[in-house]
Amino acid sequence: MYGYTNKITLSFEEADKKVREELQKEGFGILTEIDIQATLKKKLDVDLEKYTILGACNPPYAHKALLAEKEIGLLLPCNVIIYQNNDKVNVSAILPTRAMSIVDNPKLVKIAEEIEAKLKKVIDSL
Repeated sequence: MYGYTNKITLSFEEADKKVREELQKEGFGILTEIDIQATLKKKLDVDLEKYTILGACNPPYAHKALLAEKEIGLLLPCNVIIYQNNDKVNVSAILPTRAMSIVDNPKLVKIAEEIEAKLKKVIDSL
């Protein structure tokens, strides 16, 4: 398991708005946003249900992680996905403890645990 998921009954648009609000409450900003549905339609002319990837960053924690491990930028920002799955909307966040476990640096453990708790709080709030 590398993600934490909640299947919700909100519309995709409502879920997207709520996720952004909840991320902000936990100190995250959105650095990147990828509309997978539009991108794959444009590049491959394929139809896909709504699917967005948000690159969420909590600056104080990103700073701590970078001080502990310069190469950690390869694993940043934390991705949060929102996607339509038939009549449900799924929202998932990366589990930083899993992602950062590939880096052999004990200084990252506490940082990853704290960020993961914040991301889980966001997902649970939906």
